[in-house]
Amino acid sequence: MADTQIIELAATVHGDLLDQGAGTAEIATTIARHAPLLGAHERESLHRQVSARLAGLGPIEPFLCDPEISEIMINGPGAVWVERRGRIERSGVALNEAELGLLVERIVAPIGRIVDPRKPWVDGRLTDGSRVNIVAAPVAMDGPYVTIRRFVLRSENVADFGPQRMVALLTKLVTLKRNIVVSGGTGVGKTSLLNALAAHINPEERMITIEDAAELRLQHPHVVRLEARSAGIEGVGAVEIRDLLRNALRMRPDRIVLGEVRGPEALDLVAALNTGHSGCLSTIHANSPTDALRRLASLVMSAGTGLPHDAIRAQIGSALDIVVQVDRSPSGERKVVAVVEVTEGEKVRPLWCGGDR
Repeated sequence: MADTQIIELAATVHGDLLDQGAGTAEIATTIARHAPLLGAHERESLHRQVSARLAGLGPIEPFLCDPEISEIMINGPGAVWVERRGRIERSGVALNEAELGLLVERIVAPIGRIVDPRKPWVDGRLTDGSRVNIVAAPVAMDGPYVTIRRFVLRSENVADFGPQRMVALLTKLVTLKRNIVVSGGTGVGKTSLLNALAAHINPEERMITIEDAAELRLQHPHVVRLEARSAGIEGVGAVEIRDLLRNALRMRPDRIVLGEVRGPEALDLVAALNTGHSGCLSTIHANSPTDALRRLASLVMSAGTGLPHDAIRAQIGSALDIVVQVDRSPSGERKVVAVVEVTEGEKVRPLWCGGDR
């Protein structure tokens, strides 16, 4: 029996169990009633899929166990899309309106959030570390929309991103405690490379990680992990990245690893790097090293310092040492395409480019 037929049969069996008010104990008998001639392997696969629908996140639960899937995208009732090995494709699973509503409830309930017209979106983290974003009516015209960025750090070795010469260069820069920002677009492997670079930090050093949603998994003996928090249902209790960064400076860090620079915390980061905190690692969304520096300057300005742009550029030039640009090839392979040294303001000096060997 084809995979699509198994998926369709799982939906049928699941619906029958819900109608009966039955649970996992009745799965086997219900399968036998609907498909008595299934082979042992197909019956086991079907039983597993029906069990997933009754627990966890229902029909999409198997995707959370697939190491090749990095993103799950639901654009309202209908087909579920996934990113597998860097390519977006239909999954073969479709959700009706009731199933999608139940899925949203199963996601938001454990994390203490609500989605309603007053705040029709929510960000959160699943128990496995995956990040989830939900957008509902009235903002989502055909929603709700659910996007799950799975916690899949498949490449935790710098060698997965390029040739040995590049690996040796980045390893040396980390060892020398250079301040490094990994730049690139969405889904190109910035966090994976950050994780790989952090593996080369001296095990005797105290490392403090700061993330909006905890993703990093560092094999290091002395790591202190901090995670930001959104406001609760009452609208209070938010903990911003800026708060965590300021606090981390009082925690005697040898290294600070900031998962992503995305807001006014850029000011605090630049200030920290200019006052002796070397060896920082972070990421930023940008299409080139020069764009990364310009975006960093814009984020510093968003903190409302009133400093002139030239002064901000000068501070960034003295605070940041290296920008590593990551991209995807047409085949979906993630690779480092450039390593540059920041010399002054937005000026850079190439140390390695993707064509070098």
